[in-house]
Amino acid sequence: MTATRSRTLAICLLTGLAVAAGGAAAPALEPPKAQKITADGVGDVKLGARYTTLRAAKLLGAIGPGCELAGPQARSAKLAAPLKGSVDFTLTNIRRVATISVSRGATARGVAVGSTQAHLRHRFPKVVFDHSTDTTFGLTIAKVPKSGGGRLQFAINTKTKKVTLIGIPRIPFCE
Repeated sequence: MTATRSRTLAICLLTGLAVAAGGAAAPALEPPKAQKITADGVGDVKLGARYTTLRAAKLLGAIGPGCELAGPQARSAKLAAPLKGSVDFTLTNIRRVATISVSRGATARGVAVGSTQAHLRHRFPKVVFDHSTDTTFGLTIAKVPKSGGGRLQFAINTKTKKVTLIGIPRIPFCE
C-alpha cells in the first residue's frame, strides 16, 4: 500500500469512528410519564397508606405541620417529583394519608392541571359544579361522585375556566 492510500484509509476510518461515536450519543431524555389519578390515590401514593411506608419508598418529602385550622396535631408532606402537590395525614399517631392535592405530574382520565372545564365535563359526564366558592376563592369546585369515576374534586379558575388543582377525595381548604 502506498503512503497516500494509507493516509486516505486512516482519515476514512477516523471519520467513520467520529460519526459512529456521535450516533451512539445518549438518547434524548423523555419527560416523565404522567402518573394516573384514581379514587384510590395518585401513582403509588394511596389513600390510607402509612407515612413511614411512603417516605421509605421516597414518594414523599419530610412530614411537617399541616393546616393551622385543623389543630396542632395536623401534619402534611409534599409529593416527590415528578409529582407536585401535598398530602394531608390523619390526626392519629400512626399517620395515614387522608387527602391528596395534585398540582402537576398526573392525570385523571386525561384531565390534568391546565385542562379546560369543557374537557373535564367530557371526561367525567357526571361531574357536578359547585359555585359557592366562586367569589371567595375565585374557584369553582367540580365534584366527581363515586358513581361517576371516583371521589375526586377539581378546582377550576373562574376566569380562565381551567383546572388548577386536583383533590383526592376532596380539596382541603386552609387559610
